[in-house]
Amino acid sequence: MAFRHRLPDGREYLSHRPQVTGRRAMVASGHHLATQAGLRILDRGGNAVDAGVAAGLCMSVLLTDMISFLGVAPIILYLAGEKRVVTISGLGRWPRAASIRWFREKWGGEIPPGVARCVVPAAADAWLTALERYGTMRFAEVAADAAELAGRGFPMHHFMHEHITEGRENYHRFPENRPVYFPGGELAPVGSPVFHRELAETFGRMARAEAKTGSRPAGIRAAREEIYRGETARRIVDFIQKNGGAMTLEDLADFHVKEEPPVVSTYKGHEVFACGPWCQGASLPQALNLLETVDLQALGHNRPAYLHALFAAFDLAFADRHAYLGDPEFVEVPIEGLLSKGYAAERARLLAREEAFGQMPPAGDPWAFQRNGNGRKATDFGLKETAGAGAFEQDTSFCTAVDAEGNAFAATPSDGSADVPIFPGVGAAVSGRGSQSWLEEAHPSSVQPWKRPRLTPAPALVMKDGQFHMTLGTPGGDVQPQAMAQVFLNIVEFGMAPQMATEAPRGATFNFPNSFWPHEYKPGRAVVEQSIEREAGAELRARGYKLDAWPDYGWRPGGVCCILRDPKTGLLLGGADPRRESYAAGW
Repeated sequence: MAFRHRLPDGREYLSHRPQVTGRRAMVASGHHLATQAGLRILDRGGNAVDAGVAAGLCMSVLLTDMISFLGVAPIILYLAGEKRVVTISGLGRWPRAASIRWFREKWGGEIPPGVARCVVPAAADAWLTALERYGTMRFAEVAADAAELAGRGFPMHHFMHEHITEGRENYHRFPENRPVYFPGGELAPVGSPVFHRELAETFGRMARAEAKTGSRPAGIRAAREEIYRGETARRIVDFIQKNGGAMTLEDLADFHVKEEPPVVSTYKGHEVFACGPWCQGASLPQALNLLETVDLQALGHNRPAYLHALFAAFDLAFADRHAYLGDPEFVEVPIEGLLSKGYAAERARLLAREEAFGQMPPAGDPWAFQRNGNGRKATDFGLKETAGAGAFEQDTSFCTAVDAEGNAFAATPSDGSADVPIFPGVGAAVSGRGSQSWLEEAHPSSVQPWKRPRLTPAPALVMKDGQFHMTLGTPGGDVQPQAMAQVFLNIVEFGMAPQMATEAPRGATFNFPNSFWPHEYKPGRAVVEQSIEREAGAELRARGYKLDAWPDYGWRPGGVCCILRDPKTGLLLGGADPRRESYAAGW
């Protein structure tokens, strides 16, 4: 059965899943077993943080082609009792021995696949930090389902099979990956069991360390110590150094994720919170600031003028991302200026143009809207068009949970096993997020010792009238904030229910350097789903876009999940994108 949504101009969209609703709780994630694990935790008395961590740990087993327990996991939380939004960085740092010179001299000026691009793993620390500070359960409790899935296996699902088939050479080049995905030499067929027994053993070592302590916080810290100072740490460093990487035991022992305030802006009465400038989180509220100046309803949903406005807004936001966003411990970021309404009004003048930019527009001057900005300008990096295929995009996932008390959790974990292998004796790939760095000293995301690369994964949270309103996030690399913006606008501007909003056709601009090494840049490029291409493709090309088309409901436009609290009824409404294995469930 299809579910219909009629637009003001008479067009209809169909959703192929019913709208999931609940009053007490809701979980949505990149796999139905992870969603069920989150609900099981809530049923046992856990809160949204316990449930979100449980779902995230399960995804670290079920989606190892997309994410890793030892990858990245930026988190955003709403703490209902404190009426406070907080983020946990969930992003690792370059080893202290890594540098631009090291890459030039040892790796020929490349950031190659393998352990050379490994940064300190942050996801494990992020899950455990959230659990210790804001959860109510022990690690062994929330990790039980993930450990069972890893040790006893789970069925190879269609999405994993399709994804690994597409990137077969990338996964097969590492002998450590072959026993997991290619038993007997061939990719495991759909429905056959996939095992991550060494990851189950890692969970077991953590649980045993936790059991030796008394209090819940001390136990969680002991589980963390196993990863960053214990036997697991030694196995990580031994494998990295054996294969030419730079990480040391001291790098692991000295690392800890950070709890940081979010960045925030508003869109027509909605407060949109995102993670800080160590990731691309600010690009979402910045683009929405620009789009707030446009009558989007009058342009018509997914009509050529509407898509042009979306693409132009993100071209402008990504030009500023390229010029300004980076680890704020190393780079002075004019985040106040970037998110100010005055700066948006100035930049929005460029949205009036009828034609595509054709190349990434110059960065703006947010320093003029920043206190003590001193008139500084962006750096010109001399962009050049690159031809040929870029790096294989291994992607990400997302999970979110809301509980009966109104607490909300959202996380966007990432780092699969296409460019860094599954580590022997550990069962997980260590974060290869160094691929999102540049080897140009002046770039805000340049390689520097102990610096964090600029991260693409970036969950978001929305408040309205002082109350929690929505979580949302998606995989998709540079598509992430674009897909999130379209789902947000589908709800806020076009009245769609969350499930319909995630299913509606989408597009994206790629008129900027790709965030992943080697930072492919194809000026003027945009991609839309085929249903959009049929209706709007000719006019978009006439406007100057170098347009390509995705298959309808393929995986590349992202896999948005969201949870919305209806302010009128108090009901929770979940959305889960059928383009991937995502599912929402509630009670």
